Amino acid sequence: MNRPPTRLRNPTPTLTPTHLRLPTPIPGRILRIDGIPLHVLTEGAGPVCVLSGGLGMAWFDWDAVAALLAPHRTVVRFDRPGLGLSAPAPAAPTLAAEAHRIARLLDAVGHPGPATVVGHSLAGFHAEAFARLHPDRCAGLVLVDGSVEADPRPRLPRPVRTAWANGVATALSAAGIPRALGPTARRLIDRASTVGSHPPHPWVRAGYRTSRVLRACVLENATYPYQAAELAALRPGHPMPAVPVTVLAAYDGSEAARELRWLERQRAFAAELGGGFAVAAPAGHLVMADAPEAVARAVLTQV
Repeated sequence: MNRPPTRLRNPTPTLTPTHLRLPTPIPGRILRIDGIPLHVLTEGAGPVCVLSGGLGMAWFDWDAVAALLAPHRTVVRFDRPGLGLSAPAPAAPTLAAEAHRIARLLDAVGHPGPATVVGHSLAGFHAEAFARLHPDRCAGLVLVDGSVEADPRPRLPRPVRTAWANGVATALSAAGIPRALGPTARRLIDRASTVGSHPPHPWVRAGYRTSRVLRACVLENATYPYQAAELAALRPGHPMPAVPVTVLAAYDGSEAARELRWLERQRAFAAELGGGFAVAAPAGHLVMADAPEAVARAVLTQV
């Protein structure tokens, strides 16, 4: 049974995107959240659902999923700092900061109540941490081919790895790599992560040719093991709330041992969280592109 549409109350005013130099209006709006101008797009009506993409992903990766959900849900998409059309953050990402960012995002769009959070890949860490740190704000979780790390143990001190990542991003930007190769690299990643044929999105060039997005991608990659370790440390003292959880695993349809092992890891993860398990097939890691209907179904069938 559907709940009545959510009324978004007194949203934070839209900001002028001074960090952007674009010839066309942007979809959605720029909201200042925790002092950082973030790109946010809200569509549809009904219970609120937040969509958060994996490492280096942008709002437009969810276009097909959002179109399926908008008739039934208020769909909130956003770009994490530095990604998509959002301004960069002054510090490298942490798990707690990303979990709290989802709560602040809901505040900024005027939704104080619980919301379903859909986290893809790395953002699965953020979605789970949000549920554990803000149990009263979580109505359900859908983890789309979410990252799973059984025993994360970062090898270097976090400041060392972060400084190295910043140095790499600075060197690549100085060499003009983002402008020359950024959009091409993104398209190659898309091809390697999907089983279908998908044309490049018109907004790929606007974001992925910038040093801002390159730095955000490098920092997310560099801090991945620390975020995994943070989540492992968080779990014992912060139980999951009693909300629906769905783990949706990508499967390309092959009998490759790697693919079958991944399905078993995802199935075990679902059991660990006390949630349901579903398979999106045929689909690569970018499930939202290959099988958007499977993602939408996972959200809409939660009770």
